[in-house]
Amino acid sequence: QVQLVESGGGLVQPGESLRLSCAASGRLFSIYSRGWYRQAPGKQRELVAQLTIDDITTYADSVKGRFTITRDNAKNMWYLQMNGLKPEDTALYYCAVYNRDLGVFEWGQGTQVTVSS
Repeated sequence: QVQLVESGGGLVQPGESLRLSCAASGRLFSIYSRGWYRQAPGKQRELVAQLTIDDITTYADSVKGRFTITRDNAKNMWYLQMNGLKPEDTALYYCAVYNRDLGVFEWGQGTQVTVSS
């Protein structure tokens, strides 16, 4: 299994930026992809950004051009740089990995991002 811990959430005003961090530990060799998901109240959890071991990135259309996912393999961490935040970005953000050995997603506890004036 992989253990994940997010950090970096908070309350910001529209147009501001935040960077989320995810620290991973455990069976890291099982990871196929690293990603960020979010869930707003009353809505389903959705993919925000994903980075595979082949360096293929995927972004939700709603965040393209504003959010960037990066990783630091030496630190076993990855990040979500969020620029130009909008109120509709308000959600609980989760980092996640796809564990190819178990065939499941593994999740962090989530970090709250609130965008409000």
